[in-house]
Amino acid sequence: MTKFVIEDNGKKGKVVLFEEEKKAGEIVFSWTKDDQLLLEHTEVNEAFGGKGYGKLLVMEFVTYARNKKAKVIPMCSYAIKVFEKEVLIQDVLA
Repeated sequence: MTKFVIEDNGKKGKVVLFEEEKKAGEIVFSWTKDDQLLLEHTEVNEAFGGKGYGKLLVMEFVTYARNKKAKVIPMCSYAIKVFEKEVLIQDVLA
């Protein structure tokens, strides 16, 4: 079973993905303005590679940004590629 935990202190935060209570990966982000999130880094632990967890993390982050009515500035190369391919999430791009 997978689950997401989001930590956000108003300046920095992360979206963490757990698989069976083990940390599978995370996105690290920071707020640049009240309504802009800088997606700094996406990482999936090697043991969980090839399962599509990187994309799941980006999609969960997009949902979080939408709920916060924030725009996203993707900085990591992986997230940039996901945003280029997924037309339905480009509405959150800053």
